Amino acid sequence: MPTVHVDLADRSYDIFVEDGLLHRAGELITSAGLSGKCAIITDSNVAPHYSDILLKQIPHASLHTVKAGEASKSMQQVAELCGELNRANHDRGSFIIALGGGVVGDLAGFVAAIFYRGIPFVQIPTTIVSQVDSSAGGKTGVNAPEGKNLIGSFHQPNLVIVDPLTLATLPGREYREGYAEVIKHAAIRDAAMLDDLAVMNPADQHPSADLLARNLAIKARVVEEDEQETSGARALLNFGHTIGHGIEASLPYGAMLHGEAISLGIRAALFLSEKINCLSTTDSQHILDLLANFQLPLTLPDDISTETIMTKLSRDKKFTGGKIKFVLLTALGAAEVSDQVTLDDICEAIEHLRA
Repeated sequence: MPTVHVDLADRSYDIFVEDGLLHRAGELITSAGLSGKCAIITDSNVAPHYSDILLKQIPHASLHTVKAGEASKSMQQVAELCGELNRANHDRGSFIIALGGGVVGDLAGFVAAIFYRGIPFVQIPTTIVSQVDSSAGGKTGVNAPEGKNLIGSFHQPNLVIVDPLTLATLPGREYREGYAEVIKHAAIRDAAMLDDLAVMNPADQHPSADLLARNLAIKARVVEEDEQETSGARALLNFGHTIGHGIEASLPYGAMLHGEAISLGIRAALFLSEKINCLSTTDSQHILDLLANFQLPLTLPDDISTETIMTKLSRDKKFTGGKIKFVLLTALGAAEVSDQVTLDDICEAIEHLRA
């Protein structure tokens, strides 16, 4: 099966990708050396489809189900889950399985990072966003009223199990939104993948294991270079996310899906890449055509003001000491972290999204 190794010294782990792998999860978890009590954290959408498959393989596990949606990424939900784990007699010898999309992975990973000051956890992602991006890399956390992912910790998983067949039960919109992250990876590191995506059918919810592994390998290599975003290399993964997160945080959580906001953020970042880095309009259009093909939005709704986006954006983690770190393309498959982007540039890019 396609396997991606994330080399982080004593925090290294493997990512396995294969159709039907969920039915072998127990075997893989045992092989990874995890044998304590297990808590499965999932959500109300995923649990009816897949929790029983895991419970049959790990019969003494406790199941903890949160309400599906971005609103569950909160400190209140973290406190409730920690209380549930205590009442189920979990301790520092336990481990957690995150079964679900990016919300569940971020939430369960953060619980694992702080419960008894840190216990192991396994990622079993069930959406495109999580299968190509958020399940790897160790970023865990929750949202604050002021913005997305402002409270969290770096806590690497012990194992990631990716079963592409779990994507079949996703609603079409939630399936397609994940391709914003795939297109992002291709734009910053793998120009050839853009051509591969151009011939895909967005209605076919069975991507190849190789495509998913290819994306995860991009994520793994960047994480290995800069695990905790100290050198700047990992910041490349934020292409489209600075303005995208500002847009997402300007709406009630869940009103716009993550990938939909990132699609708008990518369009804005392409505009600035053309303006500041002289990226060709032909290259930009190639990426915009892909976003459109996956039915991702490219026009900002009129009811989201630029002022609101800028307020949310100013609290983003990518602003350090008031300085802006903005990811721009230099060519298809190549990106850089630029310090040439001003607040006026960002306002102009947001207004560009209204056209």
